[in-house]
This record gives sequence, C-alpha cells and structure tokens, in this order.
Amino acid sequence: MKTIHVACKRGKDEAIRIAGELIKTFGKSVEIFVEEETASRLAYGKSFEMEHVGEGADLIVVLGGDGTLLNVSRHGKGKEVPILGVNLGGLGFLTETSLEELPATIAKVLKGDYGISKRIMLDVTVKREGKGIFAMSVLNDAVITKDALARIIDIETYVNGEYLTTYKADGLIFSTPTGSTGYSLAAGGPLLYPSLPNIIVTPICPHTLTNRPIILEESVEVRAQLKSSEEKVILTLDGQIGFPLEYDDEVLIGRSSYAVHLIKSSSRGYFEILRTKLKWGAR
Repeated sequence: MKTIHVACKRGKDEAIRIAGELIKTFGKSVEIFVEEETASRLAYGKSFEMEHVGEGADLIVVLGGDGTLLNVSRHGKGKEVPILGVNLGGLGFLTETSLEELPATIAKVLKGDYGISKRIMLDVTVKREGKGIFAMSVLNDAVITKDALARIIDIETYVNGEYLTTYKADGLIFSTPTGSTGYSLAAGGPLLYPSLPNIIVTPICPHTLTNRPIILEESVEVRAQLKSSEEKVILTLDGQIGFPLEYDDEVLIGRSSYAVHLIKSSSRGYFEILRTKLKWGAR
C-alpha cells in the first residue's frame, strides 16, 4: 500500500488529533491524505474533498463512528478501497477497531495482513410521474416515514412487479444485512449475518398485526408507492439524507452493483461484537 485517505468525524477534536498522530507515525512509509477540514485544522498540505474519497487510495481510515463510515461509503462507492473503521465512542457496529488497536492494525494492513467483509449496498430511486427525480446508493437502509404529527400512511408494495401488500403503518424500512442492527432491529426486524446479500423489508408500527418483516433474495426489485396524499412523508437514506415524497411517488429498491469492503477486526468476531454491543447474555 502506498496511499491512505483519512476521514474524520466533523468537529471531533479527538479524531483530528489521531489523524495528526497517524501522519507522524506512518507518513514516512506511505503517503497520507486527510479530508479538507482536518487538513485545515492540522495545517497539513495533503488533502482531498469528501466527494473524492478513495480516489487513488489503497486504504481509507475512518476516525469517528458508524455515521462517518456511512458517509464515506456513499461517497466512495465503486472504488472498492478497503475501509478501516475506528470507533471513537458510541455503539460502533461498523467501526469495529478500537483506538488501542489502531497502530498495530494499520501496521498489519500495510503488510497485507488483513481480512475483508464485503457488504452489499442498495440502489434507491424515486420516480414521479414515471420519471426518475432522485437516486442514491446506501449501505444501511432506506426509510419511508411519516411526519411526527401525521396519521398512518399507505404504502403499496410490489416485489418484481408482483403485488406484496399495502402497508398501513408509520413507515417502511428497506435494509441491508449491514443495516439489520440499526433502525430495522429497533422496529422488530431480524438480525442477518452482514455478508449475506438479502434485502429486509420491515414495517414501522404497522396498523395490521399480521404485517411482519420479510427477507427477500438479492436479485429482486422492490417498488413502494405512496398512496397517502394529505400526510408529510420523507424518504431517509442511511439516516443522513432526506428527500420529501409526494402522493403516488414510487421508490424503487434493489441490490447495487457496488459493495463496501470493510477490514475485519483482528481481535474480535461478529458474534463477539453482537454480544458486546447488544449486551446479549447480560442480566
């Protein structure tokens, strides 16, 4: 490896400090670039814009939390650069590596001693009157949800053109296995092993108790059409990007041709992370 991109959580002093330490420790053996805001804070001359993260890089180091990594994954899609997520507090399902492990882990990665967990992304497209007006790829989930004060909404849903059901609910979550530990889990959805290629559809507080989450195979296209005209409804991508929906808008969801390559933690497996983060077995 010759080039590393370092992305920090915005406004987090600790992340910026650690980025500076990485430059001092590894800057002589590899070329290190940091995103613009961090470069400015460090008065460092090698920087990149977030829109270009991963371009020309052999490794991306994310200093922050899962939200920072989700942002990097959207901007870095298609580049297939290994991402090392470093957890600086919070839950951290995606940012598996601890701060204490970081120097030794990077040293191993630079020698080629690391494993990869390949995670699928979802392509999400909004059509209005038959025309595409918005598109994005997500690593965690796409959520159709009503305004806090609105009544339940109707979402007519099809899988590969075949009618599934009309959900009457507070909303609908379309999740990857990576995102199965997030909003989908909180709404009663199942946990899926993160390297699986499935799509999870989870209703939020469905009006009909028989509506349950469903796991779909990777090759399907899901079409969800908003059938409520008087409610304020938002499509939220990875919990970070919002897009307002109107009556009869169609949201199309399918597996993306892009994938995210996360470097596995060398000291703990997926089930240990679940036990630690979700407190499995705790009394």
